[in-house]
Amino acid sequence: MTDRKQYDVLIIGAGPAGMTAATYASRAELSTAMLDQGIYGGQMNNTADVENYPGYQNIQGPDLAEKMYASSTQFGAEYTFGKVDGVELLDNGDKLVHTDAGDIEAKAVVIATGSEHVHLGVPGEEAFQGKGVSYCAVCDAAFFKGESVSVVGGGDSAVEEGLYLADIVKDVTIFVRSGELKAQPILQERAKKKENIRFVWHTEVTAIRGDDNEVKSVDLYNNQTGEHSSFETAAVFIYVGLQPNTAGLKELGVTDDQGWIPTDEHMATSVPGVFAAGDVRAKDLRQIATAVGDGGLAGQEAYNYVASR
Repeated sequence: MTDRKQYDVLIIGAGPAGMTAATYASRAELSTAMLDQGIYGGQMNNTADVENYPGYQNIQGPDLAEKMYASSTQFGAEYTFGKVDGVELLDNGDKLVHTDAGDIEAKAVVIATGSEHVHLGVPGEEAFQGKGVSYCAVCDAAFFKGESVSVVGGGDSAVEEGLYLADIVKDVTIFVRSGELKAQPILQERAKKKENIRFVWHTEVTAIRGDDNEVKSVDLYNNQTGEHSSFETAAVFIYVGLQPNTAGLKELGVTDDQGWIPTDEHMATSVPGVFAAGDVRAKDLRQIATAVGDGGLAGQEAYNYVASR
């Protein structure tokens, strides 16, 4: 006998994909748990305005996370904290998930661990985290009210956060490595209409400078002219890409060479009984709506798998 926790379905991750999978699995009367090393909601907690999720013209990310959590637990799904150290395939077909809080056994596993922001990897970035280096404008914009700040990146997140910052700080300078934005056209249009947002093209941040307490400036490199310069700024908000949260899952053999998880249309991975949903999947569009769709499928397919055993 073992005193380890046992469930029909264990969902690793409690973002929109994980919470939706929990709703579907627990509503099908499967014993279900969500495991996360942080607060439920994932990246939604770092999002100010969500205006492209069906049913809401505009809703704050943390508010949407609360609503999803209430829905995900209404049929008995549990929520527990823990960090995954590995997943072992048992002879009976069950999966043994090793965590820093103990082992959990489940008949089916849904991986919904999402992704996280890529760091620049430049001098000063780590030293000034919490002192002017940020990956969350929603969290930290208020600290820089009335000051000039910088954003690094040219995709949706960079422009969205730049727009959010522009309503709070004095002005926003967005450094873009290429000569154009990759953000959605509607976001580009909004940003270019903002009088206190400006773009600096073909420019890379090579170092972040400051004193013992805060960021003061960044070192810049123009990759067209080869020019080096310095730029004064009170903060640097970094949005240069995402990487999958698949640490502890590599030995399971479900990730590609970049760490993303390929699935079929049923959210099934290469391992029977292991499914993936949301931003951790190898796919083109990573949005709350697509994560929810993935989660619904994963939860239903987990039920089908358990019921067929």
